[in-house]
Amino acid sequence: MAATTRRGGSSALRAFLKSEAAGGILLIAAAALAMLFANLPGLSAEYFHLLHLETGPAISPKYGPMTVHLWINDALMAVFFLLVGLEIKREFVDGQLASWEDRRLPVAAAAAGMVAPALVYLGITGGGPLAPGWAIPAATDIAFAIGVLALLGSRAPASLKLFLTTVAIVDDMGAVAIIALAYTKSLGSLALAAGALVLVVMHVLNRSGVMRLWPYLLLGAVLWYFVFLSGVHATVAGVLTAMMIPVKASPGTPDAQDSPLHILEHALAPWVAYLIVPLFGFANAGVSLAGMSPGVLLAPLPLGIAAGLFIGKQAGIFGSVWIAAKTGFAAPPSRATWTQIYGVAMLCGIGFTMSLFIGGLAFPDSPELVDEVKIGVLAGSVLSAIAGFLVLRFARPWRNDAPGDPDMTGSRDQA
Repeated sequence: MAATTRRGGSSALRAFLKSEAAGGILLIAAAALAMLFANLPGLSAEYFHLLHLETGPAISPKYGPMTVHLWINDALMAVFFLLVGLEIKREFVDGQLASWEDRRLPVAAAAAGMVAPALVYLGITGGGPLAPGWAIPAATDIAFAIGVLALLGSRAPASLKLFLTTVAIVDDMGAVAIIALAYTKSLGSLALAAGALVLVVMHVLNRSGVMRLWPYLLLGAVLWYFVFLSGVHATVAGVLTAMMIPVKASPGTPDAQDSPLHILEHALAPWVAYLIVPLFGFANAGVSLAGMSPGVLLAPLPLGIAAGLFIGKQAGIFGSVWIAAKTGFAAPPSRATWTQIYGVAMLCGIGFTMSLFIGGLAFPDSPELVDEVKIGVLAGSVLSAIAGFLVLRFARPWRNDAPGDPDMTGSRDQA
C-alpha cells in the first residue's frame, strides 16, 4: 500500500507539517522584527538591555546570573529539543523512518548535507581560531524551510515535503550529537552522575509500563537542572527526556489517543511553533549593523557560513540523492523531478534556528564573532530560501505521461 495512505490522512506528521509551516512564517517575522529593533536608534539599546537583563541568582557557576537570553536559549529551547526528540522517536518507532528502507535516503542525504557544508566552511575560513564554527552551516531549520515550501502549495509534491521533513529530523539528530560532543568543554562528574541516575529512574518507569506523563516531565525538569550544572548544554536534556517517554506503536493510526508520546507531542507543537521558536528568533537574530560595511559579508566567518549553507547544503543533499538513485541504494522522492529535488536541496540551506544556536556555542566569549555568525546565517538562509523557492516555483511538474523525460525521476509512486 502507498506510504501516505498507510499512515492515514490525519497523521501526526501531516498535522506537524501544517503547524510548522505557520510557525516558519512567524519565525521569519520574528527575525525581521529583531533586526528592526536592533537597528532603530530609539529601540536598539532597549532591545539588547532586555536580553541581558538579570532575572535572578546564578543556578550554575558556568553562566553566572541568569538573564532573559539564557532562559530562552537554555530553558525554553530545551522544550524545543524535547519536541525534536519526540518527533525523532515517533518517526523511528512508528513513522516515516520505521524501517531501514525508509531511512536510507534521509540518513544519506542528512549526513552528506552536514559534511559538505562543514568542509566548505573550513575551506573558506582556513580553520584556526574560526575552526569551532565548523558545525554552524551543518544544520537545517525545519520550521523555516517548511514555511517556504508551504508558500508553493500544490507546486511542491507531498513526497518532497516528507523528504524535507525526514532529512531535517535526521539532521536534528546529528545537530544534537554535535552539541553534546563538540561543544562541551568541561564536565561536572557529580552532576553527570546525578543526571544519569535520573535517566535510569525514567527508564525503569518506562519498562514498568508507567504511562502517565507527569512523572516523566517532573524527572525531565530535574534532569535539565543536572545537565545544566554538568557543562553539557542543557537542551540535550530535552532530547534525553523524549527518548524515555513511552510510545504505543499503532501502524496506520499514528495519532493513538492513549500514546503518551503522541499526546505530549501534540500538546507541545503549538507552543513550540508559535511561541518558543519565534521568541528564540527574536532574541538571537538581532544584530546591529551600525558601522558595518557590505564588505563584512566577505569576511572569512560570515562568508564561510553563508557559502556552507548555500553551496555546501545543496551540493551534499542533491549529490547524495542522485548517487543513491543511480546506484540503487535508495529511490528518490516520488512524483518529483530532479529540478524539484534540487530546489528542496536548496531549501535545506536554511539553517536559521539551529545555526544561530550552534554559533552561540562556538564563540561564547566573542560577541563580535557572534554578530558575524548572525550575518552569515541570515545571508546564507535568505539566499537559500529565495533560490529554492524560485527553482520550485518555475520547475516543470512531474508528468505521468512522460516517462522518457530526462528531467523525471521515474521513481516509484508513493502518493
